[in-house]
Amino acid sequence: MGRVGKVSSGCIGCGTCVSVCPKKAIKISKKTNRAEIDTNKCIGCGRCEDACPVSAIILEEKK
Repeated sequence: MGRVGKVSSGCIGCGTCVSVCPKKAIKISKKTNRAEIDTNKCIGCGRCEDACPVSAIILEEKK
């Protein structure tokens, strides 16, 4: 099935994950000021998880 990124409530909206995503699957929501991951675009590479300064992104098995 593969992995996909999930954002926790600890996200601070810094945008680091946006800049490292090779598929441009992440954006910062203007409504919540948190990262949102488009699971249809996410390839589960883990770059966002590695780059997040507050460990707010984790990779999970795609459901």
